Amino acid sequence: MLPVGEGAPRFRVKFYLVAMLFVIFDIEVVFMYPWAVQFKELIATSAMAPLSMACFVAILSVAYLYVLKKGVLNWKA
Repeated sequence: MLPVGEGAPRFRVKFYLVAMLFVIFDIEVVFMYPWAVQFKELIATSAMAPLSMACFVAILSVAYLYVLKKGVLNWKA
């Protein structure tokens, strides 16, 4: 059987990397939202709650800086 038309266009790997990073960082926001909603009650019950979220945000920041350093978000390269 002879093919009709052209095949599907090929996407660069960077497109998929950015898509995966978006999903990963979006899921982290889903984890932060309930914490933010319960913030006042968490502070009243435990002094460890702000520290745990600060560690979580620090890990996210390190991951984001790593991604920036690797140039994954640089579309021109």
